[in-house]
Amino acid sequence: MSLINTQVKPFKATAYHNGNFVTITEENLKGKWSVVVFYPADFTFVCPTELGDLADHYAEFQKLGAEIYGVSTDTHFTHKAWHDTSETIAKIKYPLVGDPTATLARNFEVLIEEEGLALRGTFVIDPEGQIKLYEIHDNGIGRDAKELLRKVQAAQYVASHPGEVCPAKWTPGAETLKPSLDLVGKI
Repeated sequence: MSLINTQVKPFKATAYHNGNFVTITEENLKGKWSVVVFYPADFTFVCPTELGDLADHYAEFQKLGAEIYGVSTDTHFTHKAWHDTSETIAKIKYPLVGDPTATLARNFEVLIEEEGLALRGTFVIDPEGQIKLYEIHDNGIGRDAKELLRKVQAAQYVASHPGEVCPAKWTPGAETLKPSLDLVGKI
């Protein structure tokens, strides 16, 4: 069964955010757009490249009213230690959520049970707490923040323009489609 249009399940976790430990629940994901980015582990190789890329584009996500949450099965203490020792991770201004019980990884169906690690899962959640987009990668394949930003823009456009859809490579200002009988076989 797909997670698309399902409600985020209840959870409570601790995050390292801007020098503090803070509690994050499913309620934090409501009222605005949220991007939840699972990654396997702190102090690894592909993970800091992705998290740093997101940090470099964080202001653009914020302009869209979207908050980013980085999540791994590490503890919030490990997130702080990584933040304090890595120039790349030190740039991060969004919450790094600890999931040592793997509750979130299970809820979002990205847990590798035998390893206790998460796959690279990306979830875009609307202000009502519904999952509108998700993508799961093998852990050897990194993600691109610019493409994720485009997908958030498309999800927001579709949400605010009922009856319209965004074609491949759509960017803000580009033409959309209005599915109808007249379009069948014409694209």
